Amino acid sequence: MSWSALSAPFQKNTQLQLVLWFLLASVCVAIACSLGFWQLGRAQTKLDWQAQITQKAQMPALDGAALGAQQDTEGKRSDLLHRPVQLEGEWVDKHTVFLDNRQMNARPGFYVLTPFKVQATGAVVLVQRGWVGRDFIDRTRLPTIQTPSGVVSLKGLIALPPSKLYALGEEAKAVIRQNLDLQDFRLETGLPLLEISVVQVGAASEGLLREWPQVASGVQKHYGYAFQWFGLALLIALLYVWFQIVRPRLKSKATAPR
Repeated sequence: MSWSALSAPFQKNTQLQLVLWFLLASVCVAIACSLGFWQLGRAQTKLDWQAQITQKAQMPALDGAALGAQQDTEGKRSDLLHRPVQLEGEWVDKHTVFLDNRQMNARPGFYVLTPFKVQATGAVVLVQRGWVGRDFIDRTRLPTIQTPSGVVSLKGLIALPPSKLYALGEEAKAVIRQNLDLQDFRLETGLPLLEISVVQVGAASEGLLREWPQVASGVQKHYGYAFQWFGLALLIALLYVWFQIVRPRLKSKATAPR
Protein backbone atom coordinates (compact mmCIF):
# COMPACT_ATOMS: atom_id res chain seq x y z
CA MET A 1 0.00 0.00 0.00
CA SER A 2 1.36 3.39 -0.99
CA TRP A 3 1.96 6.34 1.35
CA SER A 4 -0.60 8.45 -0.51
CA ALA A 5 -3.26 5.84 0.20
CA LEU A 6 -2.38 5.84 3.90
CA SER A 7 -2.33 9.63 4.18
CA ALA A 8 -5.63 10.21 2.31
CA PRO A 9 -7.89 9.80 5.39
CA PHE A 10 -5.72 12.23 7.38
CA GLN A 11 -5.87 14.79 4.57
CA LYS A 12 -9.65 14.46 4.44
CA ASN A 13 -9.80 14.85 8.22
CA THR A 14 -7.65 17.96 8.05
CA GLN A 15 -9.85 19.48 5.36
CA LEU A 16 -12.93 18.73 7.46
CA GLN A 17 -11.35 20.48 10.44
CA LEU A 18 -10.57 23.53 8.30
CA VAL A 19 -14.18 23.71 7.16
CA LEU A 20 -15.49 23.28 10.71
CA TRP A 21 -13.15 25.98 12.06
CA PHE A 22 -14.24 28.33 9.26
CA LEU A 23 -17.93 27.71 9.98
CA LEU A 24 -17.46 28.13 13.73
CA ALA A 25 -15.53 31.39 13.28
CA SER A 26 -18.12 32.69 10.80
CA VAL A 27 -21.02 31.91 13.14
CA CYS A 28 -19.27 33.56 16.11
CA VAL A 29 -18.44 36.69 14.08
CA ALA A 30 -22.01 36.88 12.79
CA ILE A 31 -23.47 36.55 16.29
CA ALA A 32 -21.11 39.17 17.75
CA CYS A 33 -21.85 41.61 14.89
CA SER A 34 -25.61 41.10 15.22
CA LEU A 35 -25.41 41.84 18.95
CA GLY A 36 -23.36 44.95 18.20
CA PHE A 37 -25.96 46.20 15.70
CA TRP A 38 -28.70 45.37 18.21
CA GLN A 39 -27.04 47.61 20.79
CA LEU A 40 -26.76 50.39 18.20
CA GLY A 41 -30.47 49.97 17.52
CA ARG A 42 -31.22 50.26 21.24
CA ALA A 43 -29.16 53.45 21.37
CA GLN A 44 -31.04 54.95 18.42
CA THR A 45 -34.38 54.08 20.01
CA LYS A 46 -33.40 55.94 23.17
CA LEU A 47 -32.13 58.90 21.15
CA ASP A 48 -35.50 59.08 19.40
CA TRP A 49 -37.23 58.87 22.77
CA GLN A 50 -35.06 61.67 24.16
CA ALA A 51 -35.76 63.82 21.10
CA GLN A 52 -39.49 63.24 21.56
CA ILE A 53 -39.28 64.37 25.20
CA THR A 54 -37.37 67.51 24.19
CA GLN A 55 -39.86 68.27 21.44
CA LYS A 56 -42.83 67.88 23.80
CA ALA A 57 -41.21 70.14 26.41
CA GLN A 58 -40.94 72.91 23.80
CA MET A 59 -44.61 72.77 22.83
CA PRO A 60 -47.08 75.45 24.00
CA ALA A 61 -48.29 75.05 27.57
CA LEU A 62 -51.53 73.17 28.08
CA ASP A 63 -54.39 74.69 30.01
CA GLY A 64 -54.59 72.86 33.30
CA ALA A 65 -58.35 73.42 33.30
CA ALA A 66 -58.60 70.48 30.88
CA LEU A 67 -57.26 68.06 33.52
CA GLY A 68 -60.14 66.16 35.04
CA ALA A 69 -62.65 67.56 32.57
CA GLN A 70 -65.35 65.29 31.11
CA GLN A 71 -63.45 64.74 27.86
CA ASP A 72 -60.21 64.04 29.73
CA THR A 73 -59.34 60.34 30.00
CA GLU A 74 -56.42 58.34 31.38
CA GLY A 75 -55.44 57.28 27.87
CA LYS A 76 -55.29 60.86 26.63
CA ARG A 77 -53.32 61.91 29.70
CA SER A 78 -50.56 59.39 28.95
CA ASP A 79 -50.04 61.11 25.59
CA LEU A 80 -49.48 64.41 27.40
CA LEU A 81 -46.42 63.25 29.35
CA HIS A 82 -43.55 65.79 29.30
CA ARG A 83 -45.82 68.56 27.96
CA PRO A 84 -45.74 71.98 29.70
CA VAL A 85 -48.89 72.82 31.64
CA GLN A 86 -50.27 75.92 33.37
CA LEU A 87 -52.23 75.16 36.54
CA GLU A 88 -54.50 77.41 38.56
CA GLY A 89 -56.01 76.29 41.82
CA GLU A 90 -55.24 75.68 45.51
CA TRP A 91 -52.71 73.62 47.44
CA VAL A 92 -54.02 70.83 49.66
CA ASP A 93 -51.24 71.55 52.15
CA LYS A 94 -52.29 69.12 54.90
CA HIS A 95 -51.29 66.20 52.67
CA THR A 96 -47.78 67.44 51.85
CA VAL A 97 -45.20 64.64 51.79
CA PHE A 98 -41.40 64.82 52.00
CA LEU A 99 -39.65 62.07 50.03
CA ASP A 100 -36.37 61.22 51.75
CA ASN A 101 -32.94 60.48 50.23
CA ARG A 102 -33.49 62.55 47.09
CA GLN A 103 -30.61 64.49 45.60
CA MET A 104 -30.30 67.74 43.72
CA ASN A 105 -26.91 69.02 42.61
CA ALA A 106 -25.35 66.05 44.45
CA ARG A 107 -26.82 67.20 47.80
CA PRO A 108 -29.14 64.90 49.78
CA GLY A 109 -32.49 66.16 50.91
CA PHE A 110 -36.23 65.88 50.23
CA TYR A 111 -38.50 66.09 47.24
CA VAL A 112 -41.59 67.98 48.41
CA LEU A 113 -44.92 66.72 47.04
CA THR A 114 -48.23 68.48 47.59
CA PRO A 115 -51.65 67.72 46.05
CA PHE A 116 -53.04 70.58 43.97
CA LYS A 117 -56.78 71.09 43.37
CA VAL A 118 -57.49 72.47 39.90
CA GLN A 119 -59.92 75.36 40.24
CA ALA A 120 -61.81 74.80 36.97
CA THR A 121 -62.61 71.09 37.39
CA GLY A 122 -61.96 70.20 41.02
CA ALA A 123 -59.53 67.49 39.89
CA VAL A 124 -56.52 66.90 42.14
CA VAL A 125 -53.03 66.36 40.76
CA LEU A 126 -49.89 65.58 42.73
CA VAL A 127 -47.28 68.30 42.19
CA GLN A 128 -43.57 67.69 42.67
CA ARG A 129 -42.89 71.18 43.99
CA GLY A 130 -39.11 71.08 44.37
CA TRP A 131 -36.21 70.05 46.57
CA VAL A 132 -35.15 71.16 50.04
CA GLY A 133 -32.12 70.18 52.13
CA ARG A 134 -32.44 68.14 55.29
CA ASP A 135 -31.30 68.61 58.89
CA PHE A 136 -28.37 66.19 59.35
CA ILE A 137 -28.51 66.45 63.14
CA ASP A 138 -32.21 65.74 63.55
CA ARG A 139 -33.37 63.58 60.64
CA THR A 140 -37.00 63.80 61.76
CA ARG A 141 -37.06 67.60 61.65
CA LEU A 142 -39.04 69.04 58.77
CA PRO A 143 -37.38 71.87 56.82
CA THR A 144 -39.14 75.20 56.57
CA ILE A 145 -41.03 75.80 53.33
CA GLN A 146 -43.81 78.17 52.40
CA THR A 147 -47.11 77.03 50.92
CA PRO A 148 -49.27 79.93 49.68
CA SER A 149 -52.95 79.84 50.58
CA GLY A 150 -55.79 80.72 48.24
CA VAL A 151 -55.76 80.48 44.48
CA VAL A 152 -52.28 80.28 42.96
CA SER A 153 -50.89 79.73 39.47
CA LEU A 154 -47.90 77.56 38.59
CA LYS A 155 -46.06 76.19 35.58
CA GLY A 156 -44.87 72.63 35.28
CA LEU A 157 -44.33 69.57 33.14
CA ILE A 158 -46.73 66.64 33.09
CA ALA A 159 -44.80 63.61 34.35
CA LEU A 160 -45.08 60.22 35.93
CA PRO A 161 -45.12 59.99 39.74
CA PRO A 162 -41.69 60.10 41.43
CA SER A 163 -39.50 57.04 40.94
CA LYS A 164 -39.25 54.63 43.84
CA LEU A 165 -36.11 53.89 45.82
CA TYR A 166 -35.30 50.58 47.47
CA ALA A 167 -36.95 50.28 50.87
CA LEU A 168 -36.83 47.58 53.53
CA GLY A 169 -40.26 46.33 54.52
CA GLU A 170 -43.51 48.27 54.49
CA GLU A 171 -43.23 52.01 54.92
CA ALA A 172 -45.20 54.01 57.44
CA LYS A 173 -47.74 56.54 56.18
CA ALA A 174 -45.78 59.48 57.57
CA VAL A 175 -44.97 62.98 56.39
CA ILE A 176 -41.37 61.85 55.77
CA ARG A 177 -41.22 58.68 53.74
CA GLN A 178 -38.95 56.96 51.25
CA ASN A 179 -41.47 56.36 48.48
CA LEU A 180 -45.00 57.26 47.51
CA ASP A 181 -47.36 54.93 45.69
CA LEU A 182 -50.02 57.01 43.96
CA GLN A 183 -52.80 54.46 44.33
CA ASP A 184 -52.09 53.94 48.05
CA PHE A 185 -51.80 57.70 48.56
CA ARG A 186 -55.19 58.15 46.88
CA LEU A 187 -56.75 55.75 49.40
CA GLU A 188 -54.78 57.28 52.28
CA THR A 189 -55.92 60.85 51.60
CA GLY A 190 -59.33 60.21 50.05
CA LEU A 191 -58.43 62.64 47.26
CA PRO A 192 -59.41 61.94 43.62
CA LEU A 193 -55.81 62.10 42.45
CA LEU A 194 -55.16 61.85 38.72
CA GLU A 195 -52.85 59.10 37.42
CA ILE A 196 -50.16 61.61 36.45
CA SER A 197 -48.19 64.22 38.37
CA VAL A 198 -46.79 67.65 37.55
CA VAL A 199 -43.16 68.66 38.06
CA GLN A 200 -43.16 72.35 38.96
CA VAL A 201 -40.53 74.37 37.09
CA GLY A 202 -39.11 77.84 37.43
CA ALA A 203 -36.84 79.76 39.73
CA ALA A 204 -36.30 78.78 43.35
CA SER A 205 -39.12 79.98 45.61
CA GLU A 206 -41.01 79.04 48.76
CA GLY A 207 -37.77 77.57 50.15
CA LEU A 208 -37.51 75.05 47.29
CA LEU A 209 -35.01 74.49 44.49
CA ARG A 210 -36.22 73.33 41.08
CA GLU A 211 -33.02 72.40 39.28
CA TRP A 212 -34.41 69.03 38.30
CA PRO A 213 -31.96 66.45 36.90
CA GLN A 214 -32.27 65.76 33.21
CA VAL A 215 -33.59 62.36 32.18
CA ALA A 216 -30.58 60.27 31.15
CA SER A 217 -31.07 58.34 27.93
CA GLY A 218 -28.24 55.88 28.65
CA VAL A 219 -27.07 55.75 25.02
CA GLN A 220 -23.39 55.77 26.03
CA LYS A 221 -23.89 52.41 27.73
CA HIS A 222 -25.26 50.91 24.52
CA TYR A 223 -22.42 52.41 22.47
CA GLY A 224 -19.97 50.81 24.89
CA TYR A 225 -21.62 47.40 24.59
CA ALA A 226 -21.69 47.71 20.79
CA PHE A 227 -17.95 48.51 20.77
CA GLN A 228 -17.27 45.40 22.86
CA TRP A 229 -19.28 43.14 20.56
CA PHE A 230 -17.67 44.52 17.39
CA GLY A 231 -14.27 44.23 19.05
CA LEU A 232 -14.99 40.59 19.89
CA ALA A 233 -16.00 39.93 16.27
CA LEU A 234 -12.74 41.48 15.04
CA LEU A 235 -10.70 39.47 17.55
CA ILE A 236 -12.32 36.20 16.44
CA ALA A 237 -11.64 37.05 12.79
CA LEU A 238 -8.01 37.91 13.50
CA LEU A 239 -7.44 34.74 15.54
CA TYR A 240 -8.93 32.64 12.75
CA VAL A 241 -6.73 34.27 10.11
CA TRP A 242 -3.62 33.83 12.27
CA PHE A 243 -4.11 30.22 13.36
CA GLN A 244 -5.75 28.85 10.20
CA ILE A 245 -4.01 30.78 7.42
CA VAL A 246 -0.92 32.75 8.44
CA ARG A 247 0.65 30.38 10.95
CA PRO A 248 0.33 27.20 8.82
CA ARG A 249 1.93 28.99 5.86
CA LEU A 250 4.81 30.24 7.98
CA LYS A 251 5.30 26.73 9.37
CA SER A 252 5.24 25.19 5.89
CA LYS A 253 7.83 27.70 4.66
CA ALA A 254 10.07 26.98 7.65
CA THR A 255 9.97 23.21 7.08
CA ALA A 256 10.25 23.34 3.28
CA PRO A 257 13.56 21.92 1.88
CA ARG A 258 16.00 24.45 0.50
